[in-house]
Amino acid sequence: MSNENKTIHDFELNLICDFFSTMKRQGPGSPEVTLKALSFIDNLTDKSLIADLGCGTGGQTMVLAEHAPGKITGLDFLSGFVDIFNRNARQAALQDRVKGIVGSMDNLPFQEGELDLIWSEGAIYNIGFERGLNEWRKYLKPGGYIAVSECSWFTDERPAEINDYWMDAYPEIDTIPNQVAKVHGAGYLPVATFVLPENCWTEHYFIPKRTAQEVFLSKYAGNKIAEEFSALQADEEELYGKYRRFYGYTFFIAKRVD
Repeated sequence: MSNENKTIHDFELNLICDFFSTMKRQGPGSPEVTLKALSFIDNLTDKSLIADLGCGTGGQTMVLAEHAPGKITGLDFLSGFVDIFNRNARQAALQDRVKGIVGSMDNLPFQEGELDLIWSEGAIYNIGFERGLNEWRKYLKPGGYIAVSECSWFTDERPAEINDYWMDAYPEIDTIPNQVAKVHGAGYLPVATFVLPENCWTEHYFIPKRTAQEVFLSKYAGNKIAEEFSALQADEEELYGKYRRFYGYTFFIAKRVD
């Protein structure tokens, strides 16, 4: 299998974890964007229960915890990320309200109607946007919120190179109007939708990733699989530089309606 059609899911989990564990965020985003999305959510109290699904090492989770009341459970299937998440919570003196657990998005350890807010930045693609919206809804209280960021097409047509790349990596990518329709169809009232600014990719993701790449390649010098994985990360940055007007991340904030 060549780099041209290999995706991140084709690599060993320990390599993925090792590469991204030194980064504050494992995908495009920023504290400012997290807070902007949070500003549309109005039902949180000290008794609120929040789940951050696909939390990674918790860069966005700690921002949430510092600006929102309630208890937050971060969930990720990579135990290495969860260990770092809990260490970060302790270092921020948030361990009484923030806890990371190892778990799967398609088998959540919550009761139906238990959560006030489901959060997921750049991670719902692991289960699929539409599937996640539908399956996670039952865990929200009536009137509870969901806030997720997802990759979107900005145009109806795009160059073959970037179209083929995303069809390989994530065929469910769609245009924003179609994604909003999926939110509505899954039983939510769309509250807000906004595109993440480019600095969420460049300043907050690609620049830290270059440093992580240097450390990773030094650690795994001569390891062909690690070198392939690293090359895939470089390809992602190069393609975004060429085609960023055609795609990017969009935040969707919505409210469960009954």
